[in-house]
Amino acid sequence: MDDILKGKKIVLGITGSIAAYKSCLIIREFVKRGAEVQVVITPSGKEFITPLTLATLSRHPVISDFFSQRDGTWHSHVTLGLWADAMVIAPCTASTMGKMAHGIADNMLVTTYLAMRAPVFIAPAMDLDMYEHPSTKANMEILRSFGNHIIEPESGFLASGLEGKGRMEEPSAIVEAVAKQLASDTKSKSLGAIRILITAGPTYEKIDPVRFIGNYSSGKMGFSLAEECLKRGFEVYLVAGPVSLNCSAGIHRIDVESCQQMYEQATRLFPDMDAAILCAAVADFKPANEATQKIKREGDDLILTLKPTQDIAAALGQMKTANQRLVIFALETNDEEANAKKKLEKKNADFVVLNSTRNEGTTFRSNDNKITIISRQGKKEYDKKPKTEVACDIIDELCNIL
Repeated sequence: MDDILKGKKIVLGITGSIAAYKSCLIIREFVKRGAEVQVVITPSGKEFITPLTLATLSRHPVISDFFSQRDGTWHSHVTLGLWADAMVIAPCTASTMGKMAHGIADNMLVTTYLAMRAPVFIAPAMDLDMYEHPSTKANMEILRSFGNHIIEPESGFLASGLEGKGRMEEPSAIVEAVAKQLASDTKSKSLGAIRILITAGPTYEKIDPVRFIGNYSSGKMGFSLAEECLKRGFEVYLVAGPVSLNCSAGIHRIDVESCQQMYEQATRLFPDMDAAILCAAVADFKPANEATQKIKREGDDLILTLKPTQDIAAALGQMKTANQRLVIFALETNDEEANAKKKLEKKNADFVVLNSTRNEGTTFRSNDNKITIISRQGKKEYDKKPKTEVACDIIDELCNIL
């Protein structure tokens, strides 16, 4: 199969970092794999590497200023935004990330970024103190929320194996990350209008008019999945429990409160879906009898009798046809893999997304997650990362079986 990068048009942004010399290797790798590269460099970037070197490698004049000649000829950032199949900013300094996050278009690179229609990939490069500063972290989260892809060493190590927190990822790994994402996007587009059902958030099971049985789910993972599916062109139906999150206008959102309501919506929608991802943290039990009035405190003990709620995953697993795909979540506290494998078979799912409460800073209320995907073919383990990026991993795996 031809390399996905063959014939692709890449805008490579270079900023004022000591790592700018590595951009030569990035250009060389892109060109070697058949891509066309147009370099846009900031004024400070030219202090670290000469435009002549970059122009020689890319076979295109380097763009740095808005105007190329004194006669009024100018470089159109809008044209570049329409021309490119991807924009890669490597190295990207803390200063440039701050400008991108807040729309400060005081140079050609940031102006081009703001006009870019294609996916944007950012490879941060700075010293550790700058990388760890709260403002830098906040700007990175803003850029992620805009749909940008942040390429940085996973778990603080470079692709070469060297410790690299804050340092730019290796050029070959950057190019490969771009190729992988473009391949995933291409496959998603070729799948056509996939209809997908996603459940998210907790359910509340009423004890009386003012009390309920529930859990700590924020809905962030499910909403990240819905946004990622929308970005890839899917038709998304999101059944959401009681959460305080907003979603994009293109998502068909149905708000529910109880397991019974979620069950009714999920079983109603699923027959018309191509796939479903059951990410909601559904209560397994509910009060056998719901009081119509507030229960008063009388005596020392209150005994509640509980009964099982509807098993949404099992119901959809029974309904599933040969052309449908079902993804379920398993949140475990112990014997994680064994429990997940049992759930995979019992619910007739295609794969299980396993996470554990033993992984600190993940699962409920967190912005991060650490998952293992378990299928009948084996398992794939992933590093801890933002839930927006975890959503990409899960949808990549789903696209492989659609």
